[in-house]
Amino acid sequence: MSKLAALPAVEKLANQLAPEVSLPRPLINLFVRRSIEQYRRRILEGEEHSREDIEDETKNQLIAFAKSRLKPVINATGVLIHTNLGRSPLGPRAAQALEQIATGYSNLEFDLSTGARGRRAGYLENALACLLETEAATAVNNCAAALVLTLRTLVSGEKNEVIVSRSELVEIGGGFRIPEILETSGAKLVEVGATNKTHLHDYEKAITPQTALILKVHRSNFYLEGFTGEPEITELAALAKQHAIPLVEDLGSGAMIDTEKLAPIEHEPTPQECLSRGIDLVIFSGDKLLGGPQSGIIGGREELVSQIKKEPFFRAVRCDKLILTTLQESIDQYLETKANPAQADVPVIAFLKEELATLKARAELIIEQLGDQAGQVSIAETNSRPGGGTMPRSEFPSVALKVNPNNQSVQKLASKLRSCARAIVGYTTDDALFLDLRTVFPTDDHLICRELQSTLELECSS
Repeated sequence: MSKLAALPAVEKLANQLAPEVSLPRPLINLFVRRSIEQYRRRILEGEEHSREDIEDETKNQLIAFAKSRLKPVINATGVLIHTNLGRSPLGPRAAQALEQIATGYSNLEFDLSTGARGRRAGYLENALACLLETEAATAVNNCAAALVLTLRTLVSGEKNEVIVSRSELVEIGGGFRIPEILETSGAKLVEVGATNKTHLHDYEKAITPQTALILKVHRSNFYLEGFTGEPEITELAALAKQHAIPLVEDLGSGAMIDTEKLAPIEHEPTPQECLSRGIDLVIFSGDKLLGGPQSGIIGGREELVSQIKKEPFFRAVRCDKLILTTLQESIDQYLETKANPAQADVPVIAFLKEELATLKARAELIIEQLGDQAGQVSIAETNSRPGGGTMPRSEFPSVALKVNPNNQSVQKLASKLRSCARAIVGYTTDDALFLDLRTVFPTDDHLICRELQSTLELECSS
């Protein structure tokens, strides 16, 4: 095996890989072994492969595997909540708190006042309830878990029917669909209305002694236009209250402030306004418009939240100390800036409200510093998007660097930038690469400048 691991190409690769993507020697050995075994089987089946083929393939596999490690990426796509790039980035305050808690011990389940065992997430739950202006709240490790947990709690025995409008039977990320999630929880789906219109009487006719709850699902990743209609939340809430049935809404995005005040985009319903209109429980993500860590937040009536926390499945999806820490800091920021939450140190909010003039000035400075390569880069007016299955109709003006490489293809340049020590991800058209600055931290502008200089200059001099 040591001979296999010492193949020239593999040894060379091990020495050349940058420290931030270096592979432990056992992984290199594993890839070599697997590559050799695959080629041995193929050769026995009649294929012909040279030693050079085997070495090159092993090298390619090692490079691909090394690149798959989690590492920092510069998001120059203009998509603020980019699911593939980790959704919303945390602010410096949350990141600093995370480092302190992660590298030491904490009072996760310890009462510092009494010296006895304490309640996990006690502070966070109170802070969340305060922010949502509701009776109670809790959090689990993601939004899908929050929905399944809520359904498992409220659905029991023969009382297992969940009423949902046909217009809200959505598919969320990863191919998960609301009907399948309902089935997982043991609920029986009762569809009401039509795809484009659902009336109050549709819900009323569907209510039976077996009805466990009415579920609203916010259409955050698509929209309906034309001949459409649905009852007001207040009307549906009154109907649910009349029949003593919980009304639950999965909001998905979790905007804490009026989005239309940050940028020229549509209004995204906030948990606070939904609860004030009569919703009994809201469910939403922590890592979208809230700008926190991956988590699923549940807020509303204390009686229902208490039941959810007693469900045995709650332990399986509860938050660990890292999620609790960063979510706690994110919520505190909103509470401290409640009079003007746009001042909260949340990157996704800062990106949303960044002025075009500021973005253009940054682009001009980068081009000025490019020197001999500046002729291949210009400033383009573009549109950014919220992303993350949020506000699908919303686009807002932005500024990008438009790169037209002289002596290489656009795809080759894009690949080079993705291979940098700090990967840079933009988007391409047939003849240009665009690097949208709205989703680039200003502190990373010098990295974009440096890598553009390097990648454009290398090709010109080759």
